[in-house]
Amino acid sequence: MISCIIVDDDYNITKVLSDILELMGLEILAIGHDGKAVNLYEIHRPDILFTDIMMPKYDGFYGIEKIKEIDSNAKIVAITADVSSETQQRLYDLNISEIIYKPFNQNEIKKVLTEKYRINTK
Repeated sequence: MISCIIVDDDYNITKVLSDILELMGLEILAIGHDGKAVNLYEIHRPDILFTDIMMPKYDGFYGIEKIKEIDSNAKIVAITADVSSETQQRLYDLNISEIIYKPFNQNEIKKVLTEKYRINTK
């Protein structure tokens, strides 16, 4: 089973995303809010981390940078409403695996998991 962690400052987003991922057969190891990505990654070492980018305390850029220092091969999917080319470029410079734009839907997530990670979803 593929394991993952979800980090977003919006509780509703984490709830919806965790429901979608569980329906697709992924194991949710932990859910964090605002800056918990690094600690949760160190504890659980998931197959994939899903993280929001714009959060008030510690943004996703901070989390991605720190996680990549721990594990340069970490599979990270950024989830953001920021469609600016600057954000997109910064994320690709950090060598993230994929970007999913909010508002997301189940088909977008399934496409990322099946095409990028070759995961057979339910």
